[in-house]
Amino acid sequence: MGEARLYVAQRVSALILAPLVLAHLGLIVIAVRGGLSAAEILARTHDSPLWAGFYGLFVVAAAVHGSIGLRAVAAETLGWRGRGLEWATLGVGLAFLALGLGAVVAVIA
Repeated sequence: MGEARLYVAQRVSALILAPLVLAHLGLIVIAVRGGLSAAEILARTHDSPLWAGFYGLFVVAAAVHGSIGLRAVAAETLGWRGRGLEWATLGVGLAFLALGLGAVVAVIA
């Protein structure tokens, strides 16, 4: 993928992540102050398309954002360039996506 497209993808993913992170942190504060247990939280998220969509979008945006960021760090600090970097970045992004979506399924199912 071209550098300009990666730049745009990372900025768009940041725009998506910002409100989701704030909402997630707010939900944590509400749950903790409300004294909810893990079991009570899981009961509220169980089989909820809303929570699946919220956290599914969160995971996709984080996978895109994180893998592109790691690509930039690897290129700048290690001088890594070329196809190897592209494949490694894709692999990391897919791993982030698989692990994150697995967590979403575990919490929602």
